[in-house]
Amino acid sequence: MIVDINMHWLPENLFKDKSLLSAFMNIVPRAYGERVMVTAIPETGKQQIVIEKPSGYENLNFGEEHLFDAESRLEAMNEASVDKAVLRIPCWQEWLNLEMAKKLNDLLAKDISEHPDRLMGLAMAPPWGDKESFYELERCVKDLGFVGVEVAAHYGDLHLDTKELRPHFKKLNELGVPVCVHHTPLPVSYNDIIDNPNLRRLYGRCIAQMISLTRILYSDLLEECPNVRLVYTMLAGGFFAYADFLAPQKSGFREEMERFNIVGEKVRGYLDRNIYFSTHIKGWGKAQLECAVKVLGAEHILFGSSYPVRREWMLTGKDYLSSLDISENEKALILGENAVKIFKIRK
Repeated sequence: MIVDINMHWLPENLFKDKSLLSAFMNIVPRAYGERVMVTAIPETGKQQIVIEKPSGYENLNFGEEHLFDAESRLEAMNEASVDKAVLRIPCWQEWLNLEMAKKLNDLLAKDISEHPDRLMGLAMAPPWGDKESFYELERCVKDLGFVGVEVAAHYGDLHLDTKELRPHFKKLNELGVPVCVHHTPLPVSYNDIIDNPNLRRLYGRCIAQMISLTRILYSDLLEECPNVRLVYTMLAGGFFAYADFLAPQKSGFREEMERFNIVGEKVRGYLDRNIYFSTHIKGWGKAQLECAVKVLGAEHILFGSSYPVRREWMLTGKDYLSSLDISENEKALILGENAVKIFKIRK
């Protein structure tokens, strides 16, 4: 079984339902540097939502073409031999209020109900620890059958390990479902990377994920919430390259001064028990993916394509993974077996 755990979803009628589109756009907090607008796609003339942050620097855009078309999604899944997909809101969860979260959760559940053998969903709710948000999470998991919850890498200037978000994570710990951490368009501090589009749109997301994960590893969040399992997109920004370096072990020689906080054993315990990674299979080079498997372990990596950002990432994912110099068992784990176990998917 092949499972894509990172497939983007928005309501199919988003651009046609003007009240829904207006409500969706109005939750973006424009007073803090974001700018949101609807513009025409130059190549086709169709509509797209564009997010700029700061004003004049495009970081996020969604087009109306086949982006949210259910039939196009299933056709692409069939072409790519993807059996099941986990649907999620792309990069918008940082701003969702409870009213919009409920509306989107219901619309997502309706789409899933039309193809329950192929599609699953992630619940969304504001992370501010109020009872109404807790009820919404419970409703999504227990009544709507969602297989996990989605959070942003940060909320404004607040990282996931901060005390303001701890009640939310205690509730997620109680629910016991996977928590998928979606990258944000930019990290909290971004002044050094905004001028170049690729640094801003690609590297910025990697920085946001890397900071989010490492802050959690060095915090007490997973000690306080041991049942929380976090699934980071984009290989957590390339965390495999830093995994050993960021969990230093005690020196085997006598040192005059210990300059590092030696928490390697504790961090490695979190990585082993609580942390998973999804990847755009072809977004990384062959050598980088093979290194990630070697360092992180195939049992911690899941196939995620971000379809339909680039259809290629899903359509060629299976063949690309098959070309890696890893075992057949490791390929099977990444393509689906890990997802079946973590999200408790029925075969």
